[in-house]
Amino acid sequence: MAKSRLHNLSERGVAVWFDTLSRDLIASGTLARMLDEDAVTGVTSNPTIFQKALAEGNAYDEQLRGLLDESHDAKEIFFRLALDDIRDACDVLRPVWDEGKGLHGYVSMEVDPTLAYDTEGTYEQAMWIADEVDRPNLYVKIPATMPGLPAIEDCIARGRSINITLIFGLDRYRAVVEAYLRGLERLVAGGRDPASVCSVASFFVSRVDTETDRRLETLDNTSLQGRLAIANAKLAYQHFLQTFNGPRWDFLAGKGASKQWCLWASTSTKNANYRDVRYVEELVAPDTVNTMPLETIEAFQDHGEVRGDTALESIAEAQELLDELRQVGVDYDDVVETLEAEGVQKFADSFDDLLAGIRAKQGALAAA
Repeated sequence: MAKSRLHNLSERGVAVWFDTLSRDLIASGTLARMLDEDAVTGVTSNPTIFQKALAEGNAYDEQLRGLLDESHDAKEIFFRLALDDIRDACDVLRPVWDEGKGLHGYVSMEVDPTLAYDTEGTYEQAMWIADEVDRPNLYVKIPATMPGLPAIEDCIARGRSINITLIFGLDRYRAVVEAYLRGLERLVAGGRDPASVCSVASFFVSRVDTETDRRLETLDNTSLQGRLAIANAKLAYQHFLQTFNGPRWDFLAGKGASKQWCLWASTSTKNANYRDVRYVEELVAPDTVNTMPLETIEAFQDHGEVRGDTALESIAEAQELLDELRQVGVDYDDVVETLEAEGVQKFADSFDDLLAGIRAKQGALAAA
């Protein structure tokens, strides 16, 4: 098979992940085909994705019908359904994990988003999900809220692989990296092998432009629109390069630890005036992940360009942009705080809708 554009992207060190999961995707063999045809080496899921999967078609009806006499707790039923999908997807990706020596082939499962500000609840559920799935290529997703950071560190220290999600700002990203390093140091101090632990830091991209562009519009300033998201991610990658280098990291690497890769999330273009693959083309660099919905995968396969390590370009300009935005009245800190709060709320709302959908579908099946 000829190399595709995504295969070329992968060869630059960018792991291609599919930002969708459903039972049909697995059962139809589509996911397995995408590993070959689209260079996919990972899968992400979240409440919004599961909500859509459950609402479409009847793939879950048989299992739901079988659970009628066992439980009427929608949250319990959700986890029964979702964890089965996660296990099956992990099994599909397991050859990728084996071949990639534990660095590729992961499937992500998010904790209940209503726990985003509950440290203990997040930690307990993350550990429970990891035990229930019982696959080495599972990432448990934990939001990068302030209460989420101690849970992330504790999970890493207990030898769990964690995908830290909903990162928007540079200060929070630095705190996420620090939580990973401290967790690894505790793991090593306890005499355990860090080679079995992986992590990615999911830095959200397009939403940053959406919120910043809206604010710039009210200021009647269009010259700075469409620039912050990519600049923000580039500066995060610079911190990645600086942190995973030097004596502190060399000690952990010598024990077998792996770097916490930057993952570019929310990479579909929300503004029709922007190139539809810009958040892939402009963020190419080694040891990164780009998780894409189907439309972005298809668009990149059709016309995406791999021009080199674009995430390493124009770093000085990226830093200068933050100063320019402050000068025109855009508060960077408020932008990222707003996006985090909205992100948590959106996932919580989707989770509520998902549970309501389970109740409705179970009620319809019972009546039938």
